[in-house]
Amino acid sequence: MGPVLAGVLQLLALIGALALAYIPLGNYMAKVYSSDKHWRVEKWTYRAIGADPDTEMTWTAYLRGVLAFSAVGVLFLYLLQRLQGVLPGSLGFDSVNPAQSFNTAVSFVTNTNWQSYYGEQTMGHVVQTAGLAVQNFVSAAVGIAVAVALVRGFARSRTGELGNFWADLVRGTIRILVPGAAIAAIVLVACGVIQNFSGIHEVGQFMGGAQQWNGGAVASQEAIKEFGTNGGGYFNANSAHPFENPTPFTNLFEIFLLLVIPFALTRTFGVMVGSVKQGYAILATMATIWVGFVALMMWTEFAHHGPALHIAGGAMEGKEVRFGVGSSSIFAVSTTLTSTGAVDSFHSSFTGLGGGITILGMQLGEIAPGGTGSGLYGMLIMAVIAVFIAGLMVGRTPEYLGKKIGTREIKLAACYILITPALVLVLAAMSMALPTPPHSMLNSGAHGFSEVLYAFTSAANNNGSAFAGLNANTDWYNTMLGVAMLLGRFLPMVFVLALAGSLAEQRPVPETAGTLRTNKPLFVGLLVGAILIITGLTYFPALALGPLAEGLAS
Repeated sequence: MGPVLAGVLQLLALIGALALAYIPLGNYMAKVYSSDKHWRVEKWTYRAIGADPDTEMTWTAYLRGVLAFSAVGVLFLYLLQRLQGVLPGSLGFDSVNPAQSFNTAVSFVTNTNWQSYYGEQTMGHVVQTAGLAVQNFVSAAVGIAVAVALVRGFARSRTGELGNFWADLVRGTIRILVPGAAIAAIVLVACGVIQNFSGIHEVGQFMGGAQQWNGGAVASQEAIKEFGTNGGGYFNANSAHPFENPTPFTNLFEIFLLLVIPFALTRTFGVMVGSVKQGYAILATMATIWVGFVALMMWTEFAHHGPALHIAGGAMEGKEVRFGVGSSSIFAVSTTLTSTGAVDSFHSSFTGLGGGITILGMQLGEIAPGGTGSGLYGMLIMAVIAVFIAGLMVGRTPEYLGKKIGTREIKLAACYILITPALVLVLAAMSMALPTPPHSMLNSGAHGFSEVLYAFTSAANNNGSAFAGLNANTDWYNTMLGVAMLLGRFLPMVFVLALAGSLAEQRPVPETAGTLRTNKPLFVGLLVGAILIITGLTYFPALALGPLAEGLAS
């Protein structure tokens, strides 16, 4: 079997698995967020945090809950790292320095999981399990909760209430993420991923020095790392490390985990708004972009530009031989089109155009299918923009799901799509213009600029993957990437929840002969076109200086 055919078959198997999980998981999540009953363990949790889960919240109250919970998470994780040196199970590692502690705390609370450190040489068992792994669960639950609040904004009318943040947070964690990750962890352990609390072991000599490995609760963290679209690896090599991802099957299984919730949430959306066809339209948009990017990535990485690549069956530099070009391409596209950031190969070693595809995938807003929750609400914002464009073309007030898209709604949507590009481009420009930050670049020229552009694109879009080659463990990058992660996560949430509140207050508008049918292929095409054009116009100059210049020169 040739490598191209193997890659295509893996893609088809992945699509089949996602299709099987789509309806049951989507329906289950809709039931979770529509239920008025509480499990006993949930009642204990509400009592412990002093929350009343039956009290409805306006969008401002919902936002205060999101921000307060996240602020406490940042503070707790920061202190946990600063105190690591005196904690048990630290494996002898010192406390993490202030700038890196800030960066890591912000990274995991914002579901970014950017890592400017070597996991196996920096974080002990307590920080990994009580700090990082916990945030993997709750940060994903926060994203789903905000998405559900926006869906309620479309589904409800003549009310300013969007549900209860604390109930949504607890239910998402206990009913969806914990059981899903537990099942996934068992599968990973059965397939060879390690799960222990062992210390550091010397396993031999390598180039004159001792080779050491430490164990850890890797399978459990790996499961929620992918299932919650987090991406932070236990080891520096992330999902390229054999302790995290030992076989081609685990590789494909991890890709499935990082895609299944974002795709299934479109079904949840359709069920909650009372029209599964609307969910299928959003699904079709996401799937079209995802499959298109995978095909394009495979083409760029399998293209043979010389005898070495011909013998290897594609561009194998920076890729694991046990996965090959096809599976690595699927992983790279999936992790950058979601907010996962996990890697099973080094994106810096991809071809110039291949590296550009990973950057562009994040710059789309990670909406195809995006992160847990963030992908759905990002795509719904783009749907609002698309119906507005359609309304301009026919001279009619735009409507979406029975709600008029007026001046207030379109301003909120516009602010949402502008904030992330502003963060990426301004901070990347500052890093290139100031005298010190460019010294962190391993490469010069177009590839070096791609390293910096990738870093801020990854941070502001809450992806967390790295291009490799950039030394981000400096005070400048730790601080500014942390700022990009904070603003890139919570400012868009402000606009999403404000939009949800505005929509929930409206009266439903009945369909007429002039209403744009947003569950038809025509709207799917319009939505795909709007996404690509808006992104292209925003980022094309920066892409032209980096990956496009490199790709055209090779």
